[in-house]
Amino acid sequence: MVNVSVIYYSSTGTIHQMARLIVQAAEDAGAQTRLRQVPELAPEEAIASNAAWSQHFDNTKNEPKATPDDIVWADAVLFGTPTRYGNVASQLKQFLDTLGPQWQQGLLADKVYAGFTSTMTAHGGQESTLLALYNTIYHFGGLIVPPGYTDPLKFADGNPYGVSHVTGPTNDTPLTDPVKAALTHLATRAVTIATRLTS
Repeated sequence: MVNVSVIYYSSTGTIHQMARLIVQAAEDAGAQTRLRQVPELAPEEAIASNAAWSQHFDNTKNEPKATPDDIVWADAVLFGTPTRYGNVASQLKQFLDTLGPQWQQGLLADKVYAGFTSTMTAHGGQESTLLALYNTIYHFGGLIVPPGYTDPLKFADGNPYGVSHVTGPTNDTPLTDPVKAALTHLATRAVTIATRLTS
């Protein structure tokens, strides 16, 4: 049985929903899982200015927070982040930036990594966000396992770099069936490859 950590940042809940689907799919594929949220960094006034953000913060503030051990423990790590100007959200990036000691010991290398993201618009930086995330993985010596077009369903969601969802102008478009299928495929693929690597 392989260990899978799903580590994410979510402001209004979309990435959280995606993370939970990935955890379920990984467990269905036979993995042990950890779902971990990185700490919020935004000031209280910023959170309070957005009702959805404030509600999601209140709903998830007591959920387990990510630690370096969650990556060291894992055979596969899936990172989730909303797009921030075509880049990784600062909350997730700050967590990644604390991993220097584990990186120096080689504890982050030789694991399966992949990512998922969301934007409000169809061309809002989904691909660039995932590519930016993977820059960190290269430095880890991690093994990026993108979904590519390894299943016909990927032609429906259309993202070979990971999985992405468009939340729409009001930031509340529900996850579509193609996105849900793509999340399941990403998790299953990560578990499959990690199993081969650990056998």
